[in-house]
Amino acid sequence: MERETDILVIGSGIAGLFFALRMAEKGRVLIVTKREMTESSTRYAQGGIASVWSDSDNENAHVADTLTAGAGLCHEDTVRLVVHAGPPLVHELIDRWGVSFTKREDGEFDLGREGGHTQRRVLHAEDQTGREIARALLEAARAHPNVEILEHTCAINLITSRELGSRNAVNRCLGAYVLRTESGLVETVRAGSTMIATGGCGKVYLYTSNPDVATGDGIAMGFRAGVPVANMEFIQFHPTCLYHPQAKSFLITEALRGEGAILRTRSGDAFMKRYHDMADLAPRDIVARSIDTEMKRSGADCVFLDATHLGSEFLEERFPHITRTCREFGVDPAVSAIPVVPAAHYCCGGLITDPNGETAVRGLYVTGESAFTGLHGANRLASNSLLEALVYADRAGKHLLEQGRIEEPPHRDFEIPAWDPGRAVDPDEMVVVSHNWDEIRRFMWDYVGIVRSNKRLERARARIQHLLTEIDEYYWDYKVTEPLIELRNLATVASLIIRSAQMRQESRGLHYNADHPETDDAHWHRDTVILP
Repeated sequence: MERETDILVIGSGIAGLFFALRMAEKGRVLIVTKREMTESSTRYAQGGIASVWSDSDNENAHVADTLTAGAGLCHEDTVRLVVHAGPPLVHELIDRWGVSFTKREDGEFDLGREGGHTQRRVLHAEDQTGREIARALLEAARAHPNVEILEHTCAINLITSRELGSRNAVNRCLGAYVLRTESGLVETVRAGSTMIATGGCGKVYLYTSNPDVATGDGIAMGFRAGVPVANMEFIQFHPTCLYHPQAKSFLITEALRGEGAILRTRSGDAFMKRYHDMADLAPRDIVARSIDTEMKRSGADCVFLDATHLGSEFLEERFPHITRTCREFGVDPAVSAIPVVPAAHYCCGGLITDPNGETAVRGLYVTGESAFTGLHGANRLASNSLLEALVYADRAGKHLLEQGRIEEPPHRDFEIPAWDPGRAVDPDEMVVVSHNWDEIRRFMWDYVGIVRSNKRLERARARIQHLLTEIDEYYWDYKVTEPLIELRNLATVASLIIRSAQMRQESRGLHYNADHPETDDAHWHRDTVILP
């Protein structure tokens, strides 16, 4: 089966939905998403969206905080662009799309403060900001006559002119092959332009705050299609995920520390003051590494986030979801400290884009966590991710409209073949897929985690090379399934992270190598780029 659309959007978080609504004003938009439309990393973003909002704040302060957190690798022009463009787009979320951020009793927005921020500038919807933004944008997308939505649809590969044998110097994206997971059928989607908005790759690690859909699909597909990646070694580990055997990837927002919660050892020692002047409000990389150090020093399985002094009334009003969920697991934050551990949270690298979100493959755009824009540098400042997604979704939409590409779609000049399964047969032993999945996640956690070393990275490289060969053979021998597609992408992204980490012979931001513990500006004050 073949479909044709003006715009193909792969992913259903804030980046994909905001871009889809922009483009639906002028053309037909098809959104494909692996699970239900509601399932995305955006939905799980608790803290909020950072934006200069109050008279006591200013753009220069937000820029300075972002540059400081980024440990010297942020592209300052990008930072200034995002910080400046952000507030009007946040206003649009509120005024046009009906996003409801939490307000104080005086009617003003309740601005939070998180690690690395010197001002209160984080707008939030209680402690479920992402869920509220996704709700509003999804309602608008579902109601728009120019938006078609395919749920339970997994993108397999992008279709490019070069792949089809074109000798033109410009490689164009012409759409994608997608798997309808409930029927097992593969469809060809022809598209004038394609947006990757698939989110991050947290599931490459054993412990992550990310949902199950975060398997690096967009990054892997884009790289296979010919898009370079940058800075994949910078994986942000969120310092505080709930440590409980029944709790799966439950994040404890950084905003809780912003309101005064304190990290302590089991003995009650408030240890962060030993590691950074900002103590519990230090940037995430420092907090996560400090927790990791304390756990390894003492042999403890976790540390504790103490919010008891904030009181039950405040916690229930400001953090109702966290308070309620912790109590469901037998931990009352108003009575006892919350057991927490770091977990893989955010990828600061990704597919390289220009200032309009377009990649080296013409007509292929990337927005959100799959993209490398230069904003985050070596460490993301808290709550800058939703802001970045908004700004680049907006810029990509405007760029497409200015270029007039909807009126002259290039895909009609190419003969695109239907998906060819070749001699592939139905998979007989899915245990191979699940075993390889588990193996990747475990050795990535052990060897390419918060603290790395040359020996650990080399062990990881040897393992991933073997698995890539094994997975590639399996991929071509058997018919595609969603687990197999995810495993292939997961292995690709793991390889990119390992290669990037081995290339960077220093420690900076989120990348800490015990064999190169110092920052080396003379040789590494630059991005780590890998070409396809």
